[in-house]
Amino acid sequence: MQRPEAWPRPHLGEGAAAAQAGDPAPPAQAGEPSGLRLQEPSLYTIKAVFILDNDGRRLLAKYYDDTFPSMKEQMVFEKNVFNKTSRTDSEIAFFGGMTIVYKNSIDLFLYVVGSSYENELMLMAVLTCLFESLNHMLRKNVEKRWLLENMDGAFLVLDEIVDGGVILESDPQQVIQKVNFRADDGGLTEQSVAQVLQSAKEQIKWSLLK
Repeated sequence: MQRPEAWPRPHLGEGAAAAQAGDPAPPAQAGEPSGLRLQEPSLYTIKAVFILDNDGRRLLAKYYDDTFPSMKEQMVFEKNVFNKTSRTDSEIAFFGGMTIVYKNSIDLFLYVVGSSYENELMLMAVLTCLFESLNHMLRKNVEKRWLLENMDGAFLVLDEIVDGGVILESDPQQVIQKVNFRADDGGLTEQSVAQVLQSAKEQIKWSLLK
C-alpha cells in the first residue's frame, strides 16, 4: 500500500544543520532575527503518543525517538506526566523540555508529545485526529473497556496518523478510510492482530508490575 505523503515541514536551515553537526551557526542575514534558524523544527515532529487509564496505567504507547530508550524510563515519564495533568482542565503542558497536549475521555487520557519548540497547534491536530478516529472506530465509546476490545484497530489508527515520528495524516475521515482499506485488503491478518494483541498485553503487564 502506498503511504500518504508526510505532513509538509520546513527543511532544517543552515544554522540548525550546523548546530546538529556541532559547528557554530552562520550569522543571521540582514533583517533575520538572531537565533531564528536554530529554532526551526525538524521533520520528526512527534516524540511519543500514549493513552493511559484514569489510574495512570499504560494502555497504548508508541515512542519515536530515543529520549526514553527503556520501558522503565517510558513508564516513569508517563506516570509523571499523568500526575501533572490528570487534575487540571488545561489541554497543554510543558514538562522536561517537551510540549505535551492531552485530552481526557471518560476513563482515558490521550497524550501527544513533541519537543519544546514544536507548534502546539500541529500537536493538537494530531491529538484531535487520534481522538476523532477512535471515536468513530469505537462508535463514540472512547473508554477503556472498548479500547481494550479494539486494540488492534487503535494501533492501526495511530500508524496511519504518525509513522516514525512523522505526521502522515490529520483528517480522521482519511484515517478511517485507510484503516478500513487495510482491513478489507487483507492487511489485518490473524497474525498481525495476534502481534498487536501480544504487544498490548505486554504493555498492560508492565503497567501492573511497576
